[in-house]
Amino acid sequence: MIPIIRRSARTLGQLHFAFDITTKLAIIPKIGGAMLILTGVWLMIITKTGMSQMWLNVSILLSLLLVVLIDGWIEPRMTKIIKIISESEDRGNEIPAEFELLTKKILPIETATQLLMIVILMLMVVKPF
Repeated sequence: MIPIIRRSARTLGQLHFAFDITTKLAIIPKIGGAMLILTGVWLMIITKTGMSQMWLNVSILLSLLLVVLIDGWIEPRMTKIIKIISESEDRGNEIPAEFELLTKKILPIETATQLLMIVILMLMVVKPF
């Protein structure tokens, strides 16, 4: 959803607005990921199943991977993109070409994290194994 919001911007002002919104929305997956990990561990403790539930183990591991991808890979690149946008304010209202290149590089990982979120939720709901 967040890449869709950013792609809808046609001017530099709209792009600033889109980044302001997406920066505020980015906290939601972080909180959700932390809650998934904490509730997964809590579920292991209260049911005394430990590591015997494969779906729970996989969900927790995928949640940890999700947090690492967001905080370790996406966030630093987004900071670089925001810096480029801030520096290009004095050039007019046109979106810099460098922005397109950087967002094309980050899009596959953003898509992968969104799919990973869906997989984690499916594991939590369906409990396939």
